[in-house]
Amino acid sequence: MYLFLSKYLCSLQYRIYNHQFLHSSAPFPSLLRDWMAADRERFLVSVFTFHHSPSVASERITMSENRGDAEERGDSVDAKIWSIRRGGSEVPDGTEKAGRGGKAEAASADPYRYRMDYPSIGTCVIINNKNFHKSTGMNIRNGTDLDAGGAMKTFSDLGYKMKMANDLTVAELEKLLLSVSKEDHSGSASFVCVLLSHGDEGIFYGTDGFTELKKLTGMFRGDRCKTLVAKPKLFFIQACRGTHLDEGIQTDSSCDQSSDRIPVEADFLYAYSTAPGYYSWRNTTNGSWFMQALCEMLKKHSSQLELMQIMTRVNNKVALDFESASSTPGFSAKKQIPCIMSMLTKDFYFPC
Repeated sequence: MYLFLSKYLCSLQYRIYNHQFLHSSAPFPSLLRDWMAADRERFLVSVFTFHHSPSVASERITMSENRGDAEERGDSVDAKIWSIRRGGSEVPDGTEKAGRGGKAEAASADPYRYRMDYPSIGTCVIINNKNFHKSTGMNIRNGTDLDAGGAMKTFSDLGYKMKMANDLTVAELEKLLLSVSKEDHSGSASFVCVLLSHGDEGIFYGTDGFTELKKLTGMFRGDRCKTLVAKPKLFFIQACRGTHLDEGIQTDSSCDQSSDRIPVEADFLYAYSTAPGYYSWRNTTNGSWFMQALCEMLKKHSSQLELMQIMTRVNNKVALDFESASSTPGFSAKKQIPCIMSMLTKDFYFPC
C-alpha cells in the first residue's frame, strides 16, 4: 500500500502539495485525501523515506507505528522527523542542547530561581546613623553599632563585598547610594542595603534631616541601574514607621493582611523592621529586635532555606521572643512585627 501510494505520488509530480489536488473531487484523490487526514503522519513518513532513501523506509515507518509508545515517554515523533530531514541539528525547545552546558542547564533547570553563578554574590552597603543634629529633634540611637556590627559579619560571611558608612547627612547618604547604583554590577548576583536610622512612614533620616525612602531605593530600579536588572535587590530597614504602639494580643490564630500599596519595581525586597505606622524597638544593650533576629536566622538557615522562608522565621522570632521593658510610662510590654514586602520574581537561595 505504501509503495503504491508513493509511486502514485511521484507520478503526479508531488501534486499532493497542490491546492487543486487536495480539493479535487476525483474519486481516487478524494480517497487519498481522506486517508491522509486520518493518518497524515504515517503517510508523510512513508512518502519522504521512499523518495529520499528507500533503504530506511521500513525503519521510519516502524517508528511512526510505535508513536503511542513514544508519546507515553514524552517524545515528539514530528520533532524527530523534522530533525532527520534537516540533518538532525534542530532541537525544538532547546532543552537537549542546553543540557550539555553547565550554566545553560542551571538556568533552564528552574526558571523560578535566581541565578547565583556569577563571579560575586554582590555588594552589601550598610548605612548606620547613630548621632543626629539637634535641629532634627532626634535622640542618639544607642545600640545601633551592635546592629551594624552584626550585619557586617553576617553578610560578609555570606560572601558580600562590604561597604559601611556611619552618621551620614541626607546629601551624603544619597550621594553614596547613587554612586553605588552607577557601579558595574554585571558580575554580581544580587545587591543588599542595610539602613539603620530613625524614620517615619516612607521616610529615612540622615543626621541633619530626612529623605524619602523611595528616592533611595529608586536609584536601583531597572531603568536606572541596568546591571542589576532581573537580579534581587534586598533592602533591610531598621527604622520607625510611625508612633503607634503594638499592645499585643493573646490568640491561637492569625489573620492574613495584605498591603493596598506595593511598588511596581520588580526584583526588590523591602524588609521593614516594623509594620506601617508603628514604632520599631531597639535595645540599647543588644541592638534592635529586628536586626538581632535577622542576623540569627540568616546564620542558621542561609545554607538551606529560601529567603522568604528565612524572613518568615525572622517575623516569628520578633513576634514571639521580644517584648518591650521600658521605664517610659505606657511603653512597657509592647510587641512588634516586621513587615516584608516582596517584589521578587523568583526564589532566592544564598549560594552554599
